[in-house]
Amino acid sequence: MSAAAVPVLLSTSSVYPENCAYAFDLAERLGYDGVEVMVWTDPVTQEPGALRALATLHDLPVLAVHAPTLLLSQRLWGWDPWGKIDRTLELAAEVGAPTVVVHPPFRWQREYATKFAEGIAEREERTGIALAVENMFPWRAAGSEMQAYLPHWDPVEQGYRSVTLDVSHAATAGVDPLDLARRLGRRLRHLHLSDSLGSFRDEHLVPGRGTQPCAEVLRHLAREGYGGSVTIEVGTRKLEPAQREEDLREALEFCRRHLPAGLTRS
Repeated sequence: MSAAAVPVLLSTSSVYPENCAYAFDLAERLGYDGVEVMVWTDPVTQEPGALRALATLHDLPVLAVHAPTLLLSQRLWGWDPWGKIDRTLELAAEVGAPTVVVHPPFRWQREYATKFAEGIAEREERTGIALAVENMFPWRAAGSEMQAYLPHWDPVEQGYRSVTLDVSHAATAGVDPLDLARRLGRRLRHLHLSDSLGSFRDEHLVPGRGTQPCAEVLRHLAREGYGGSVTIEVGTRKLEPAQREEDLREALEFCRRHLPAGLTRS
């Protein structure tokens, strides 16, 4: 892969409820360039030695690690949010991943949120690993909307040096992901690619099956000399293995088709 290439990664979350080893095997068979590891209850996702062994076995690097900062992983690695991030940074360093994806604090994590931007910046400077804060969305129910994240679900005005753009999250928030990419500029360090029909549900559809400008986002990144990775993060939880494999093959082919020749590894 050339220095200018944009690697296309498979997120281990895209094969849930299958495990991390399954994700590496499938990524190799389908021709992905690497893997993004979601730290989860699967013990392999928490063990750098096991991840290095899988990366060697399948000749696929771990190029991003997603910290356990989701609502469903609040208890994983303890309750201290900075402890979770520091442990994820250690894991990323041990497997050679240049990027760690984190969510902004929940509204009930007020002390954590108070110094969140400063803490992220200090850790990026100290470790040399990009802590790419992901765009989120307001929570909606029964006609009401709640600000669930602090300082905000929109990362543009928060001053983060590194940001992960999640297309499905942007759609759920009612934000144009192409406009968001333009506003972020060089701060956009990582992309979670999936599609959406624009509903209030975080849909994570295969790119091309929704209404979001997924192709245009990829072409924009290529024109701007984007230096990060693209991770396929789609929902396949209810699918049979053959259909899951077909969906993830289609998602990869979408990236190959819309990133100009020479900017992905073929």
